[in-house]
Amino acid sequence: MRRIRTPSMAALSAFEAAARHESFTLAARELSVTESAISRQISLLEENLNVSLFVRVKQKVVLTRPGRLYSEQVRDALRALEKHTLAVAAHGSGRGSLELAVLPTFGMEWLIPRLPRFYEKYPAIRINMGVRTSPFSFEEEHFDAAIHHGKPIWPHATSECLFGETMVTVARRDLIGRQRERAADLLRYPLLYSTTRPESWKQWFAAAGMPDSLGQAQSAGFELQAMVVRAAESGLGIALVPEFFVPRAAWRGGLIRAHPLAIPGEDSYHLVYPSNMRASYPLECFREWILEEARRFAGQAGRAA
Repeated sequence: MRRIRTPSMAALSAFEAAARHESFTLAARELSVTESAISRQISLLEENLNVSLFVRVKQKVVLTRPGRLYSEQVRDALRALEKHTLAVAAHGSGRGSLELAVLPTFGMEWLIPRLPRFYEKYPAIRINMGVRTSPFSFEEEHFDAAIHHGKPIWPHATSECLFGETMVTVARRDLIGRQRERAADLLRYPLLYSTTRPESWKQWFAAAGMPDSLGQAQSAGFELQAMVVRAAESGLGIALVPEFFVPRAAWRGGLIRAHPLAIPGEDSYHLVYPSNMRASYPLECFREWILEEARRFAGQAGRAA
């Protein structure tokens, strides 16, 4: 049986560059080698695999079907190797960065105000944030970790619970006058909610002993929790939102609790990361820090309740 040797890094790098450009000339220019060196590496690779990776058409090289499939696999492997190499190097230097996907309102109202404490502890690590509102594949995105709300089900990833949330009703004082004691009074106003929590008002009225009340109400949905809070600040109705998403400035600006009833959210917030990323120094530091912040926050919320 013919033995296939693992290709060298030089051969894989030459093939990846040539496949990306579909040009030996451009690959040679990128890697600062001669075109004949690229051609030689590709020939050795094809001989080892016993597969044609390119076909020569006049003055061009074009990937074959196996070549195109292999190029995607090699590219992913080289990217993963680069990421792991940088992660190991970061352990030694104490430096690095973390690419974090966050829920926008969570990032603005909870995470960013706490980041100065992270930078005090780890001044050489940078947290770069991008927005994602639904689960995604870490293999197809550039993120190292994510903050997720919902069920902790991500493929090939580790999910660690941070904390849950308490949902409260808020409105402008000059809209409703004062906090209402009767849940039925809220039905006189438009009910504002996040489309990420479509059942929240139904759950709230059920907890208030009025499970079949929503048919009488007007409602308006917004994708982001920050938009729901802003809508309440603008006097558009009564909002049902996680309490910690209401900024202090909103309370000072005239928002009040519309009703004393608060309910626990059904789901929790989670830190999610690829299972093979635990060797990343920036992720290890961020994970340790955010879990401690989450414990502190949950403890404060429990004492306040």
